Amino acid sequence: MKNILFVFTLLLSTLSFGQAKVNYTSIDKKMAEIPSNLTTSTDSIAKYINTHFKTENDKIRAAFYWTAANISYDIENMFVVNYNETRQDRIAKTLKTKTGICVDYAVVFNEIAKATGIKTVLISGYTKINDRVSNLSHAWSAAKIDGKWYLFDPTWGSGYVNSTDNKYIRRTNFSFYKMTPELMINSHMPFDYLWQFMNYPITNKEFIEGIIAGDETKEKFDFIKEIDKQESLSKANQFFESSQRIQKNGMKNQLISQAYVDATRSWNYEKDKENRDKHNENNSKANAIVKQFNEAIKELNDFVHYRNNQFIPILPDDQIKAKIQIPNDKLKKCKEDFLLIEPIENANTDNLNDLKKAVDEMIIKSESHLEFVKNYLSKPKLVRKTMFTKKYSSGIPSN
Repeated sequence: MKNILFVFTLLLSTLSFGQAKVNYTSIDKKMAEIPSNLTTSTDSIAKYINTHFKTENDKIRAAFYWTAANISYDIENMFVVNYNETRQDRIAKTLKTKTGICVDYAVVFNEIAKATGIKTVLISGYTKINDRVSNLSHAWSAAKIDGKWYLFDPTWGSGYVNSTDNKYIRRTNFSFYKMTPELMINSHMPFDYLWQFMNYPITNKEFIEGIIAGDETKEKFDFIKEIDKQESLSKANQFFESSQRIQKNGMKNQLISQAYVDATRSWNYEKDKENRDKHNENNSKANAIVKQFNEAIKELNDFVHYRNNQFIPILPDDQIKAKIQIPNDKLKKCKEDFLLIEPIENANTDNLNDLKKAVDEMIIKSESHLEFVKNYLSKPKLVRKTMFTKKYSSGIPSN
């Protein structure tokens, strides 16, 4: 998958957009006191938060404050893309250097909050300030607090880049902390309208033109139900559904087009990966069947040899029955296990069909021997001696 390049967008506005004023002084102070040795991983930061705070509201504030107050924007590497770097690599580097770009802020914030037990989502999109649409992608976050979705931009909460000398200025602010979807849409537009968290999401055209209220004459979009549906899908199908929503909402600029391309590539990559994983899983199941089948054939051959020797040496009746019952059960289990192999295009399909045929053939033979044993054991001992009328070939399936 091609990584989307997220770049910090200059934040000039410090408007609160009418957010209710809540005193977070004690939470911020406690997070400012976290020992440096506890800031080397998101798990250790989350553990510190869980130790000192109990409510989701307090925990999300603690996660946001630490991220915004401790990470500086990495201007020097804002255009550097390392395709071999995993998300965990980026997190580790960000925590070590205390620098990053917008996606690093968002991912670190998400991982800390998630580790405290809060549900979070990483969102990619683009922004608009003072009616000017940015030509750079951006990343921010959403978290479900006490059953309701709110939006967070820890990058814009940490400071800004001075346009005069292109230097980062730390100025922690909370204008974009715990924003409602209706307020966040003023400036932040997700590529995938699912993450607007609105029953009447706006289109890219409407966002660009400054129309921020959804058209309630349109069909209602139950985003809560759609998020549940999205989470139930495979990774490949999640990317597919996302690509369809991105396309549906209007390809109004290059950023959106690139997001569509990236989602489509991710869908193809995950689809191929799922197929590879399915092939490997099927092969593993088939190998287990082959192993069990070979064991059953060996035991069936042992029984045939024992029957041809007219059940000599003499064994107790239950052991005689077990000598054929065990391989018979294994063969039936082989047949059942074939149902666990998903039907997909596979180069080994012919081999599997041959194996199924061999299993069915051996079940018929073992059933015949089992029926003989049941009949044999039902007779008096004097009659039993007269029942061995012919020799039987070993239990090797025909080609």
